[in-house]
Amino acid sequence: MRGSAAVWSQDVPTRQGLKTVLEDLGIQPVTCHSGQEAMELVMARRCSTLIVDFDLPGAGEVVKMAALLEPPQKPLLLAVASRAWPGTGQAFQSGADRILYKPLDPTQIKDAFEISRKLRAKNRRKAPRHEMKTVVYFELETGTLPAIGIDISEHGLAVQATEPVPMLSNLAFRCVLPGTDHELHGHADVVWASDQGRAGLFFSRLAPSARKLLKQWLGKRGASRKDAARAVAVPQDASACLVASE
Repeated sequence: MRGSAAVWSQDVPTRQGLKTVLEDLGIQPVTCHSGQEAMELVMARRCSTLIVDFDLPGAGEVVKMAALLEPPQKPLLLAVASRAWPGTGQAFQSGADRILYKPLDPTQIKDAFEISRKLRAKNRRKAPRHEMKTVVYFELETGTLPAIGIDISEHGLAVQATEPVPMLSNLAFRCVLPGTDHELHGHADVVWASDQGRAGLFFSRLAPSARKLLKQWLGKRGASRKDAARAVAVPQDASACLVASE
């Protein structure tokens, strides 16, 4: 995984430029013909870097989906964009770690890898995901769909429902944050969903008061986790266990 990068771009100069620099860095580029193929490589942990060309339709959804993954699945996310709207704007809003502008410059690519890796490590410390066992209600045109929360961060949440969650944008949701009587509500985009009812959502609209509430709750959970970590020593030979995605 560490030595491969999934590249989704149909632009030949872009692919060639990336190939040259990536190989110099000891990274094997893997050309993908669709966003789905790129995500499958990432989900299977065959690629630790995902590079997406925002001149392609659906690029933003792919990056948002990848941004919701937990380490060690979550890849380094690099967006390739032309200096024109809407590609550049979508790249900024996607959650990519770094944006590479066309025409690509080798130094720009190398710097992006160095800087973005440092930022990702810093962001993981600042905004981790936390377990959230509570009922989440989604408001659909056909009625209310309940689901059980799996985990949550400042940027989104993952849930398990009894039926497939529809792929919708700005889906209204509400839930009570565990350990409190405070209700969190807002809107989110469903960026991935399985036939078994699991889904990942990226917050599209949260009121300032809701963001503040969530941030405070996450902060308290983070403090509790640190206290627990001090009390429980993890064996050095322990390995991470990752639940396979459906």
